[in-house]
Amino acid sequence: MTDSTSPRILVTGFEPFEQDPVNPSWEVARALHGETVAGAIVHGLQLRCVFGESLRQLQEALAQLQPVLVISLGLAGGRSEFTPERVAINIDDARIPDHAARQPVDQVVIPGAPAAYFSTLPIKAVVHNLRARGIPSSVSNTAGTFVCNHVFFALMHWLAQGKAAPGARGGFIHVPALPEQAARKPGMPSMCLADQVAAVRETIRTALTVTQDLKENAGQLH
Repeated sequence: MTDSTSPRILVTGFEPFEQDPVNPSWEVARALHGETVAGAIVHGLQLRCVFGESLRQLQEALAQLQPVLVISLGLAGGRSEFTPERVAINIDDARIPDHAARQPVDQVVIPGAPAAYFSTLPIKAVVHNLRARGIPSSVSNTAGTFVCNHVFFALMHWLAQGKAAPGARGGFIHVPALPEQAARKPGMPSMCLADQVAAVRETIRTALTVTQDLKENAGQLH
């Protein structure tokens, strides 16, 4: 049983994008909201798919909750696996407009910040543990240049500045589409909500217990 002194975990997901009625990233965060994992309580937060506004929401949540762990989720339609991201880059370069019709091109996420940050999640241990549970997973080396990377970069910058609990870890994970989304788009891979929720739950456990990531090959040729 948790109380006000229990460690807090923040899991964020995005609102449905464009004409899609659901976004698995938010459905997962919502499913985990209020759950206790490894002695810490999960707080789910829905972010707007809007440059700038999503960062204001995230910054407010970090200040209020002071989480020990932050996992931000986003949809990667077309990916078939649960993919922890390795690196966030300080660039916004939107191929399409966001929900506020903003479409930044070659703009930095945070002026004066470093060019990039690595995730502080044990991403290879996460992938290893998920595969052991039968959940397809792999390390991804690009979070894109849209709102997902926008949030990922700001999160890592603020964690580096100590804007959450001392020593807080964080990162970004792209998730596949849900089966109901894939049913409307023939050929699109998908993963059921229950498996996605289980994957994030296992990610939380791994991040709270593994201090040194595995040294396993997860490189890519392109």
